[in-house]
Amino acid sequence: MKQFKSVYVPGNHTHQASTYASYKPLLKQIVEEIFNPEKSDPIDIEHMSSGLSDLLKTGFSMFMKVSRPHPSDHPLLILFVVGGITVSEAKMIKDLVPSLKPGTQVIVLSTRLLTPLNILELLFATDRLHPDLGF
Repeated sequence: MKQFKSVYVPGNHTHQASTYASYKPLLKQIVEEIFNPEKSDPIDIEHMSSGLSDLLKTGFSMFMKVSRPHPSDHPLLILFVVGGITVSEAKMIKDLVPSLKPGTQVIVLSTRLLTPLNILELLFATDRLHPDLGF
């Protein structure tokens, strides 16, 4: 990932206005990037060709200046999170998308639904590739 490197937002400590450092979830950054009208071509988000016309556009883009479709052009957004998602992250996406682009339908998929206990086990697992989650 080139753009989404940190969930930490540093604070501003000037004499006039002081703001504190904050946390901005990665999923929130991604969804805001998808629906940002000022960004024409998201850096870390790839378009997967689905039909013959999309395939031809993608193929000709190597030779000609053809713009790829923007993820927010479609009325349906499918987000797939590898590794798991928490209920609060799913709710955040549910609340955030209508405020950014009303009328867009979102389907959130994940490899698993994480609980607070799962997150602690994954953080403190000695073997990070094969954590013991009790399956």
